[in-house]
Amino acid sequence: MVYGYQKRNQFLVLSAGVLAAGVMLVYSTDFIFNNVLQDHQRKRIEVLLGMKDDPAGVGYNVNQSLIAIGSGGFVGKGYLNGTQTTYGFVPEQSTDFIFCTVGEEWGFFGSALVVLLYVFLIYRIIRDAEQCREHFTRIYGYCVASCIFMHLFINIGMTIGLMPVIGIPLPLLSYGGSSLWAFTLLIFIFIALYRQEKKYF
Repeated sequence: MVYGYQKRNQFLVLSAGVLAAGVMLVYSTDFIFNNVLQDHQRKRIEVLLGMKDDPAGVGYNVNQSLIAIGSGGFVGKGYLNGTQTTYGFVPEQSTDFIFCTVGEEWGFFGSALVVLLYVFLIYRIIRDAEQCREHFTRIYGYCVASCIFMHLFINIGMTIGLMPVIGIPLPLLSYGGSSLWAFTLLIFIFIALYRQEKKYF
């Protein structure tokens, strides 16, 4: 209590700064939405929030993705037996919307398995980072885990209509050389740093 009382002025200044930043953020939202974002970005956000309904236009990808995931049921329709994905109703199904292909062909069981594998990968990276004594290796491991988590969260959120469509691939699963190389290099650099540290500690 004594320490808190001594630091009260610093806490008040910090609180005032956070409050001012929050107020600026709230009042700048309208300006950013109308003047900074492009037209297609505004439409995607409006469809996401339910302000507009455009199933044949901006909301087409998400609508078809939801149909594909929902039609998969618990165990899915089987490998290459999905109607929405096999016949091309879902655009970009091998890159940005790869998760709806998993959901339709392998169902809830396959989707949950994919998510659990990602959770295990993130857990292992964080656990190994916690064991490192070097600050750089530890922080780098946290950054790799955060990068994989954000891509996972945003990509799956896009396919099930919880996040706006921004074209982020699913790590190590979406088709595309640059994404696969980037995540592979991130993970293997961390593994190399971790093994190098284990030689000395």
